[in-house]
Amino acid sequence: MRGILGIHPGWGITAVRVAMAIVLIGAGWGKMNAGMTTVASNFEKMAIPMAGIAGPFIAMLELVGGTLLLLGIAGRWLGLLYTIEFTVAFFYVKLPAGFLGARLDLMLLTGGLLIFLAGPGRAAVDALWLETENRMRSRMMERAA
Repeated sequence: MRGILGIHPGWGITAVRVAMAIVLIGAGWGKMNAGMTTVASNFEKMAIPMAGIAGPFIAMLELVGGTLLLLGIAGRWLGLLYTIEFTVAFFYVKLPAGFLGARLDLMLLTGGLLIFLAGPGRAAVDALWLETENRMRSRMMERAA
């Protein structure tokens, strides 16, 4: 598949992945600095079930997962987790208060869905690993033929 000016479309996915990772690392860092008690309390105020578990889990997912996402490690799995996280955040928490406050969550939801469905893009550890695996598989197929 060719993109504009011969640039591979995977570079567009990479831009989305990196921007999303920066936002998530910042959000996770903020939650970690606030402390897990505060995060759990905030989740409880938003009526999130099992706030004492969900709050710290989301804080770690955003900080550690955002860092992994920046590097392009476990991209599809993280994309799935972020799709779930931001589906809940968008529809359950933010949208009832109005669309203007939910816009970022909608963008993060669609970014997570993109990475889950399309992969992490070009400049990703996952892509390098998969390219090596695909080359090895091609060589094995050539030898077998």
